[in-house]
Amino acid sequence: MQLSQIEKAILSGDAGTPGNTMAMEIVVAAARMLGADELVEIESSHIDGCLYHGDSGVLFCEKLANDGARVKVPTTTNVGALNLLKPDQCRLSPDEKKMAYRLMVAHETMGCAPSWTCTPYQAGARPKLGQQVAWGESNAVAFTNSVLGARTNRYGDFLDIACAISARAPYIGLHKPENRKAKLVIDVTGLNPILRKQDAFCPVLGSMIGRLVGDTVCVVRGMPPSATDDQLKAFCAGVASTGAVGLVHIAGVTPEAPDLATALGHVPAVKIIKVTHDMVIEARDRLSLASAGPIDSMALGSPHFSYDECQTFLKLAGDQSFVVPVYICMGRHTLEQLQLDGSDIQLVELGVELVIDTCVVVTPILPAGSGVMMTNSAKFAHYANSNTGHQPVFGTLSDCVVSAQAGHVIWDEEVWL
Repeated sequence: MQLSQIEKAILSGDAGTPGNTMAMEIVVAAARMLGADELVEIESSHIDGCLYHGDSGVLFCEKLANDGARVKVPTTTNVGALNLLKPDQCRLSPDEKKMAYRLMVAHETMGCAPSWTCTPYQAGARPKLGQQVAWGESNAVAFTNSVLGARTNRYGDFLDIACAISARAPYIGLHKPENRKAKLVIDVTGLNPILRKQDAFCPVLGSMIGRLVGDTVCVVRGMPPSATDDQLKAFCAGVASTGAVGLVHIAGVTPEAPDLATALGHVPAVKIIKVTHDMVIEARDRLSLASAGPIDSMALGSPHFSYDECQTFLKLAGDQSFVVPVYICMGRHTLEQLQLDGSDIQLVELGVELVIDTCVVVTPILPAGSGVMMTNSAKFAHYANSNTGHQPVFGTLSDCVVSAQAGHVIWDEEVWL
């Protein structure tokens, strides 16, 4: 590998703290394993390794922190295992809560901004076109690459913090411009334009594309250029959950893809997949493991709900309360916005459980035991059963609201016709 003089100095222990050296050793070792010839300087990082999975991760991060490691670039934190504003919300043992808290503290000690959200791009962290960054959390990676046009690979736990400390990442994969060209075309122009503008269409399309393309870079033709941040967020979460996708060009939306030809690098596509209405319905139905019937809970906010999504939820709910537990996961940045106009109180008065700093699929918050959970999130639907034991039912946000008010699944098929 070709290393700069400062990289060599840190690696040898001649510059910086032992924690800095340890981080550089990890980044260089990962780069060698991946086949990179050099490292690239990064300008920001988002850390996915804040979630407690066992004591070893806590001890690893504490060693870095105690050995003087500090992040060298602006760095945000993904969800932890605790709602720090309401620690008893999570059904963890006292020892697990203690270790989960220590892990979150270790990241703050290393200089990470305590954002505790999977949507840092909606909390002010928005890398610019062409910037090299090292982000973890699959939806955030896909959004950063696909919507903002910054450059990152999908960084896993603990390599992400090492990159933030060293301000370096392996120069390989999506960091390199030649690897960002689309090879496949996903053509949705044959679908009804009204359907393509629906909020619920975005997570469904994303989940279908993830299964179709794996980790291949593709370009979507026919998505409305007026798609909102929340729609694109749901799309990116779906595509990154079901596949190993780090970048999907959306023609007319992605900065690197003003048109189809540019996204493809002005070479013919290897394959064009024309999406049919039947394919959309099949992808939608795959997100539900339970059929029509009673539901035990409703969970929203994967990725974390925004202020606008909360306002839409309140309008749909009206003044009618819910007969099953309702959980809305969000970051502190959204809670602060809601508190300005009292919307947080309105949600609580309806019976909504606000989940801050974490989410119900990564830590035990849902009712104990098995059950049926309704959601409008493709990511929740994909992970719910394996992570929580609850069977997911997917629906539009309107479906979710009326179902939670009735206590059983109510689907409005008109949306999909």
